[in-house]
Amino acid sequence: MEIKRPLLLISNDDGYQAKGINSLVEMLADYGDIIVCAPESACSGMACAFSATTPLRLRLREKRDGVEIWSCNGTPVDCVKIALAEIVPRKPDMVIGGINHGDNASVNVHYSGTMGVTLEGCMKYIPSVAFSLCDHQEDADFEPLRPLIRKISSQILTVGLPQGVCLNVNFPQVAEFKGVRVCRMAKGTWDNEVTQCHHPRGYDYWWMVGNYSNDEPDADDTDNWALAHGYVAITPTQIDVTAYSALERIRSWNL
Repeated sequence: MEIKRPLLLISNDDGYQAKGINSLVEMLADYGDIIVCAPESACSGMACAFSATTPLRLRLREKRDGVEIWSCNGTPVDCVKIALAEIVPRKPDMVIGGINHGDNASVNVHYSGTMGVTLEGCMKYIPSVAFSLCDHQEDADFEPLRPLIRKISSQILTVGLPQGVCLNVNFPQVAEFKGVRVCRMAKGTWDNEVTQCHHPRGYDYWWMVGNYSNDEPDADDTDNWALAHGYVAITPTQIDVTAYSALERIRSWNL
């Protein structure tokens, strides 16, 4: 009986041409068959958005031994949905988001298109992981990430993940990692998020910008602390966002 190689579905929010996703494909090419379905262009900040009113287009960009690369004009989540519906020959063994150019720690998990990929895979009951590097440069050096990305991916393929749980893995931009921390997401906030500008043609417009603030800088069990101190941060992230600690309090209301 023929033994099928693992099938990996990979997407991102930086676009199919980004160095991060192409580096990831090269790192894991010997782990199984790879199908990439990624946005045609950058879709940062899309989170779990999908296209409810816009028609989607698919384009096969490259096909070689064990690797197919597709692009889609939709969001990162669109890419996963359409790949699962139209491209993959069977249920993937793993869904991977990344490697993202820039970190997705703390509350950024709620905005990240890379995490949107991973959460979508997790909601389809597929072991899923996101990889991000704290470097926004187009030519960022992803090579130091190779050993850990391979180890983490191998572990997931071998033992899986709890149902409803995916991994958010962030790498600091340092010459050498001090180690790995399995940690919680930090409490953080964005402020000064909108800046107003005036166009020479006479109208005002706004850019979404903002400054991030770590609201618990002294807590040493968070992803922000790990990254700031040179550690790789692995944060188990779950689909169920129920605030169980508040259930009884809300039930006690006189409703």
